[in-house]
Amino acid sequence: MTSSRLILRSLMFAALAITTASAVRAQQSKPEPKPAAHTPTPALIDRNGVLILIRSTLLALDQANKTGNYTVLRDLGAPGFHTNTAARLAEIFATQRKDNIDLSGTAVLEPQLILLPQIEANGMMHMAGFFPSVPTQVNFEMAFAPVDRQWRLFGVSVSFGQAAPVAPPSPEPPPESQPKGKAPQAQAAPPKGNAPQAASPKAAEQAKQ
Repeated sequence: MTSSRLILRSLMFAALAITTASAVRAQQSKPEPKPAAHTPTPALIDRNGVLILIRSTLLALDQANKTGNYTVLRDLGAPGFHTNTAARLAEIFATQRKDNIDLSGTAVLEPQLILLPQIEANGMMHMAGFFPSVPTQVNFEMAFAPVDRQWRLFGVSVSFGQAAPVAPPSPEPPPESQPKGKAPQAQAAPPKGNAPQAASPKAAEQAKQ
């Protein structure tokens, strides 16, 4: 698990822990009612809004990686995201910056969502997916917090993988690897019908008699 994913998870769970702690204190004063488990609900946001959030986040990250300045990326986030200093963000994404990862293609490629936008128990919108680019697939996971009637970045995780499974070519077996004493597997099919066949010497002598 990458450090960026750890940041995303820790921030989301921290916010969830605050909500859970408040519920625990309420239960201590009134133990009778038992709160029902929260099930994530679909977020009320259209696809255009989802594309804007995903692409603006990844392009801001791309610019930060290319310039080494993560101040803008930090300022675009929710207040909870501001707990990360620009220097801390530079440490988290140092590997991507070192490898010269280019995320600019996400501006025109179509993302595939594997987790549709949903509202978690802490009120944040959570989504995940990938850009099936070639040769590197860009995987992402994001969380957004509601701030002034807008969704602001709360956590982001970006990783990279192979675009699609590719089977390696099967090497030709060396001649010495074939079992000794056995004929090769590929053989010609026996002739069909009344085609002439070679007779054994013994059968030939019997035919003359």
